[in-house]
Amino acid sequence: MAGQEKESPERMEKMQLGIRLHDIKKAPLEERLAIAHEQGFACGHLALAKVISEYPVDDGALTPGYAMYLKKIFAANQLDVAVLGCYLNLANPNPASLAKNTHRYLAHIRFASLLGAGVVGTETGAVNEEYRFEERNHSEEALKIFINNLRPVVSYAEKMGVIVAIEPVYKHIVCNPKRARKVLDAIGSPNLQIIFDPVNLLDVCNYKDRDAIIAEAIDVLGEDIAMVHIKDFKVENNSLVSVAAGTGEMNYDRIIRFMKERKPYIHATLENTVPENAVASREYIQRLWEECHVG
Repeated sequence: MAGQEKESPERMEKMQLGIRLHDIKKAPLEERLAIAHEQGFACGHLALAKVISEYPVDDGALTPGYAMYLKKIFAANQLDVAVLGCYLNLANPNPASLAKNTHRYLAHIRFASLLGAGVVGTETGAVNEEYRFEERNHSEEALKIFINNLRPVVSYAEKMGVIVAIEPVYKHIVCNPKRARKVLDAIGSPNLQIIFDPVNLLDVCNYKDRDAIIAEAIDVLGEDIAMVHIKDFKVENNSLVSVAAGTGEMNYDRIIRFMKERKPYIHATLENTVPENAVASREYIQRLWEECHVG
């Protein structure tokens, strides 16, 4: 009827749901990729040292030819490399260890530029060599250290046309959305973005406030979220234990709606699955996606 507004058509894009490749049964990489494809996944989180045992993965091994070979076998299995993981401590107080870690990041960024990875992903460090939680991780001093050490990594990513994505984790230096925002603003680069892992923002001390924490993360970081990690949690022996999606206490409604409304075709990878529950976890999240209706 004239004058009436037309209803917006339902958006029908598929969910780009993937898996950490090291959560698939131990096998040569090509076999793992075939399994991921057979199980209905669209992308993978690739941590080289955790997945590839048949070839070296040290910095010197990461040649253009190696990257192009991996790109071919991912494409043959209709999989994107959502994340090339490089989860090393950029706040390591040992200068030699920090230099080695930084060199590893640069090698991964160079490799990602040829591999076609969505992001080079990392967590956010600790102010000790053991990469463990201590209260000083949450200090302003620790945040400054992390920002200073991340800056040259992001600068190199800009030169190589690669996105570096940091993953806030409660026990690490970037422990909440506001601190993540400070990092983004301090470095001020479009090549620095966010991996949003809602469970990693939680701890036994705050998990009951998870809905508010997730809402804050979306509000403060939503514009810069490049990909999502999806897992669940249980509380056991007064600690938070990560488990496969759909087997714990998480409510994914807000997360799924955020992705579907604001991030079309965003990569999302399951974490903490085992071979026996990966498909069930995928089907659970896929069902939530299909049941979430947005205009």
